[in-house]
Amino acid sequence: MGGSFSSCVCDGDATPLRPRLGDLPESCVALMLMYLDPPDICKLARLNKAFRDASLADFIWESKLPLNYKFIVEKALKDASAEKLGKKDIYARLCRPNLYDNGTKEIWLDKGTGGLWLAIPSKALRITGIDDRRYWSRISTEESRFHTVAYFQQIWWLEVEGDVDFQFPPGTYSVFFRLQLGRSSKRLGRRVCKSDHIHGWDIKPVKFQLTTSDGQHAVSKTHLDNHGHWVLYHAGNFVSKNPNDLMKVKFSLAQIDCTHTKGGLSVDSVFICNSDVKQEV
Repeated sequence: MGGSFSSCVCDGDATPLRPRLGDLPESCVALMLMYLDPPDICKLARLNKAFRDASLADFIWESKLPLNYKFIVEKALKDASAEKLGKKDIYARLCRPNLYDNGTKEIWLDKGTGGLWLAIPSKALRITGIDDRRYWSRISTEESRFHTVAYFQQIWWLEVEGDVDFQFPPGTYSVFFRLQLGRSSKRLGRRVCKSDHIHGWDIKPVKFQLTTSDGQHAVSKTHLDNHGHWVLYHAGNFVSKNPNDLMKVKFSLAQIDCTHTKGGLSVDSVFICNSDVKQEV
């Protein structure tokens, strides 16, 4: 009987009143929310006022932010108001694409995991011969987050390089080149992709490389295919162990066999992300 009595509260009419979610102490709710992923926290915050207030606790969102989030805030959020933001607002702001490095790169966090994303557009890459309009051109397009891609019709020597200096939170990171065989555009409201310049990619593979300032190195070779579709080509992985160390990551793609020409390639950007983040860009 004691057990059943302790499980309910009686009002003046001896009617048992069952505990409700809203009766839980806010501190208990906050501790529970800390173990959930951000999307689940936001869903539960809509249950009632107790959950909503508990979901605002700074210690919850600080546990979701990268260990070196202050470095990322300094890079991504330049306005003075960022210093006054709560941790939940900082998380929300960082989950939106933010330009940094004089507007040449983008940085954001994955909403579900807090994983880091960096994006480097073709304009910030070193492309051999990019200024020679006989071969290369800049194409405006809605299919790039940067609204511009580099495209060449025909070339003998292909080399694209880039680098980034960053304090990466601990973890394993993947580097991808976003490429497309063909030149896409819109005609009468429909997407079309010209493929008449595509040639030479089935003869020799493209070589992807990455190196880091602490001695890591990765190489992969891939034949470009899948005409008319943007593809993330994996250049390799690297590991960051200390979030306070500034790491330089260099990456490149090359096809420098001059025994044949190749053409019809669109170069959009390079992405660096946590390896456990789903690649959707």
